[in-house]
Amino acid sequence: MAVLLNLPGGPDDAAEIVEALLAAAETRVGHAPTQAARWRELAHDIGDALDQLPPTKQ
Repeated sequence: MAVLLNLPGGPDDAAEIVEALLAAAETRVGHAPTQAARWRELAHDIGDALDQLPPTKQ
């Protein structure tokens, strides 16, 4: 599955989404473990994709 994220803040915004997914997963682990696992999986998939991006030019 491929997802195209067009975020104004670029990779920095995507990194914040990863952090938010991981934080949200922690709050759901006791009540909805399947949902928490899925959110963690999404966060890791996005993180892996970010790691594959070429370094930014400064």
